Amino acid sequence: MHKTTTLLTAAGLLLAGPVCTLAQTIDPNVDNTETPFIQNIRPDRPGQTVTTNMLHPGQVQLETGIQRFAPTDATWGTRRTLSSALLRVGFFNHIELRASQGYLHPLPGVRPLGETSPVTSPAGFAPLTVGAKFLASTNQDARSQVVLLTEMTLRTGDASFQNKAYEPAVRLLVSQQIGRRFGLEANLGFRQRGFKAVDTKLGQYLGTLALNGPLGNNFGFFAEAYTTWQRTTSFLPGLTSGLYWRPLPGLRLDITAGQQVGDLGTGFTLGGGLSVRLPK
Repeated sequence: MHKTTTLLTAAGLLLAGPVCTLAQTIDPNVDNTETPFIQNIRPDRPGQTVTTNMLHPGQVQLETGIQRFAPTDATWGTRRTLSSALLRVGFFNHIELRASQGYLHPLPGVRPLGETSPVTSPAGFAPLTVGAKFLASTNQDARSQVVLLTEMTLRTGDASFQNKAYEPAVRLLVSQQIGRRFGLEANLGFRQRGFKAVDTKLGQYLGTLALNGPLGNNFGFFAEAYTTWQRTTSFLPGLTSGLYWRPLPGLRLDITAGQQVGDLGTGFTLGGGLSVRLPK
């Protein structure tokens, strides 16, 4: 065990300095709690960017969606449909607990791996991911926010998903409110398979920059640019944009489209989703 290390320990040491510095720049006396940016629901979907929004203790938020995409693995088929769900629960001491899982719809006329079929296309429930957000800022409703997100993908899900492994991940989330309703969000993250130090060489980095804001009283837009990369591979940039309708402060529907370039990218994606927060 002394020859292995976890991603979270290493990343925590690397991010401790920047997080503390950014958090100290936030004025805890700023009265921003009544602005639409704070009061309205801010889901962590539909793009690659995770928001700095954190639920208050006792609040529960469910985010569901469906996406059509082009898999990078040829054995998965040319186009697949993925349904996803994210459950977020506000906890005490500025902590938010979360769990997410996807369901990969079977290809028409193809049996998943494990049944009597020569096809090895995975389908069914994907591995479960659990995690938590930790507020690094001093004020949860300030105009500038710094949050640390840690996650762990478990070895669960349908047997058709082969080569399962524990996948620890960490992200630094930063946001800046612009006016009363616009927001600029940025993520910097890392994910790896396994816990050994050698596994970090095959880990995947992620960087995102997103802007969201209103197009009217109940309508708004979302746009982001992102890229993934590894130590031995080049950047795989992508774009995501969409529109949302929010009939209530705690209810939002969205439609999105995206494109990731490169031979290993996911290509064109199209999706939609529904997010609900209780109490509002």
